[in-house]
Amino acid sequence: MVKFLSLGSGSSGNCYFLTTGQTSILVDAGLSMRNLRKSLQTNGFDINNVDAVFVTHDHADHIKAVGNLANDLGKPIYSTQEVHLGINRNYCVTSKLTEKHVRIINKEESVQIGDFTVTAFEVPHDSSDCVGYKVVAEGVCFCLITDAGQVTPIIQKRVGEANYLVLESNHDDEMLSRGPYPAYLKARIKSGRGHLSNLECGNLLAEHATQNLRHVWLCHLSEENNHPELARKTVSSILRGYGIIDGVDFKMDVLRRKTPSLVYDLVL
Repeated sequence: MVKFLSLGSGSSGNCYFLTTGQTSILVDAGLSMRNLRKSLQTNGFDINNVDAVFVTHDHADHIKAVGNLANDLGKPIYSTQEVHLGINRNYCVTSKLTEKHVRIINKEESVQIGDFTVTAFEVPHDSSDCVGYKVVAEGVCFCLITDAGQVTPIIQKRVGEANYLVLESNHDDEMLSRGPYPAYLKARIKSGRGHLSNLECGNLLAEHATQNLRHVWLCHLSEENNHPELARKTVSSILRGYGIIDGVDFKMDVLRRKTPSLVYDLVL
């Protein structure tokens, strides 16, 4: 059985854990090693049993612990060549990656890590490069799409393929417009290389989710420009307009920014 655990989701740090019991991977590692180790242990998992780390992009809230995972624990770090170059340029990675632990992946080419088949795909964001991940194991298709400035055909396709989906719902447009951020930062967030809003998330789900979708987790919510209940209500309202009922057609939860989620069983 595939299990999923979010260890943190938001600008304070992003990290997601998947395991079959035989194979375990992390997607992103934007927490401190201490928090990462503790959160896994609290939920019955051992950081030493992680087989690989897959990185979406090179912003600090996604890569804080990658150097330690590689150099202290010997974990291979998978991402595109551009992301790897960005990782070693980033100030927050004090333990730089060496060639020994670098694994280069190409978009739309699958790699096999034990029980998991992992495929990276293009996601538009203002980083050195950015990808989402499609992870398949035991017949289950899990997709993670975060830090996406706009909806693209490949993102639409991945939503349509997913049985389980982690999807960005970063901000409420009105809260962002009225909020304290300076104009340049608001423009960045709303740009095609920024972040998906609640409305964009809801429309993407409504238009491209299929009856094979079992569970959606809204991720990477802004602390200043969103609220978990607002994100959920906005997305649920859009879905209802398409005749899709949250909790009936598929489950939906909001991932917490700084605390781990429940451990979810991913079954068909």
